[in-house]
Amino acid sequence: MTENQKNVASSTSIPTNYGALGTLVTVFFFWGFIAAGNSIFIPFCKNYFHLDQFQSQLIDFAFYTAYYIGALALFAYGSFGGKDLVGKWGYKKSIVYGLLFSAIGAAAMIVAVNANTFSGMLVGLFIVALGFSLQQTAAQPFAISLGDPATGTSRVNLGGGINSFGTTIGPIVVALALFGTTAAVTDEQIAALSLSKVIILYTGVGGLFIASAALFHFAKKVPSGILEEETEKANKALYTLIIMTGLLIVMFAPVFSSYKVDLTHASEAEILDMNAYRMNWLLGALAVVVIGLLYANMAASKKPEGWGAMKYPQLVLGMLAIFVYVGVEVSIGSNLGELLKVKDGIQSSEAAPYISMYWGSLMIGRWTGAVSAFDFSKTTKMLLQVIVPLVAFFVIIGVNSTAGYNMKELYFYIVCVIIQIAAFFYGGDKPAKTLMTFGFLGIVAMVVGTITSGTIGTYALLSGGLCCSIMWPCIFTLSIAGLGKYTTQGSAFLIMMILGGGIIPPIQGKLADVTGIQQSYWLAAACFGYLTFFAIAVKGILKKQGVNIEEAQTVGGH
Repeated sequence: MTENQKNVASSTSIPTNYGALGTLVTVFFFWGFIAAGNSIFIPFCKNYFHLDQFQSQLIDFAFYTAYYIGALALFAYGSFGGKDLVGKWGYKKSIVYGLLFSAIGAAAMIVAVNANTFSGMLVGLFIVALGFSLQQTAAQPFAISLGDPATGTSRVNLGGGINSFGTTIGPIVVALALFGTTAAVTDEQIAALSLSKVIILYTGVGGLFIASAALFHFAKKVPSGILEEETEKANKALYTLIIMTGLLIVMFAPVFSSYKVDLTHASEAEILDMNAYRMNWLLGALAVVVIGLLYANMAASKKPEGWGAMKYPQLVLGMLAIFVYVGVEVSIGSNLGELLKVKDGIQSSEAAPYISMYWGSLMIGRWTGAVSAFDFSKTTKMLLQVIVPLVAFFVIIGVNSTAGYNMKELYFYIVCVIIQIAAFFYGGDKPAKTLMTFGFLGIVAMVVGTITSGTIGTYALLSGGLCCSIMWPCIFTLSIAGLGKYTTQGSAFLIMMILGGGIIPPIQGKLADVTGIQQSYWLAAACFGYLTFFAIAVKGILKKQGVNIEEAQTVGGH
């Protein structure tokens, strides 16, 4: 028996701390609930504040950029100080601090609403998401540590499943909180609504953050999770990321300064000029990320000292993949309300079940993917991979029906779920093959949704959620394969690239202003194209390094 086998064998005696795990999964729920709820909040703000589609997507920009800033700050602290701040505080305290920070963000939202300022609300969402960044950095490794390392993946997958349940009910709860009904509310009626509803919503959210923090703090069964390990320094990588951040600020400053520009009475030429102005700066921000990361890897390949995990091409391409994946996942959902209104005449208040089905599609895939984390027989596993997604689909239908929504238009969406089941069987447990399969299906779905009207087009765009559902664990596994001692650092770099959720949605929003909302989904097709390319390319890269990716095991979903 090898030393590694002995370690694995000895670890099987470690029992799972179910009390701590039950407390922990509450934070996974919050991430999904708030993020998916933004898909309803966006059209609400668009109509209330009379924003164009690009301006409404600044909600995603503020929310997901905070993840990047938070992760970068933690990495900088570790690089300069030599110790991981989360490890120094411990997982338990880090999650408590993160929840309290998010509660401050909820309070800032309430202040901004009282002042009737959209920019202030963006600041509030930014602070909420900064707290989420700290929570996420601590929560995923914390889940793994709460028992046998060999079953750590199943605990993270459990968190991912709870996260996806939050994304499913988030749009429903937020819609009821804002509109107070499941009946149709016109855009004119939305514009006339009182912002007091937002105050009530975020008062409740802030209270839940504080209650969860108290639950964590006083829970005796939750271990501290303090780590005293020295962090691996990568100063060249840090300086590159800081420079990239500075350039991103330069690119987005003109965009932000222009968001208050009133184009209501502008001429067509003035509108075109503003569209071109914003698009150029947005594409510049995208170029900063792509060129910056590729430069880092090229420089690291020549002189690896000081670059840390960035010297591995699979990680750099994986960072771009996470950037694109989060971007397309968020962008499809955030622009969906406007698409349904333009294409099918569905009012913003009626879009909740469709948006719930989109985010619920991620739950369907993640629940199905979690089956592989358990030690079932081959027959049982195959059976569950058919039953679990169907059960998840009917859970989504049931939750929305209970909330009073008519779900008849979505019954036949089960056909898309059956296609996903077939894709799971084709991909097996091989992350590269699975990612390639779902990436290709994503391209097909977006093309069909862009060129087709009616139910088929709507179903195709909703199925983007099914395609995205399993991508996070596949990309994560492929990106950190072969990193060795740089694995933790590489994981931190990947978390930073949640930034894609703050850049790609505004780009699609501006495309929608220029080309029309349905045509803007060609961007989503291009994103799935890169993810398919990554799945093909990374397999060859790892093979050159002597890494057999077919033996890699997937990790938990985001």
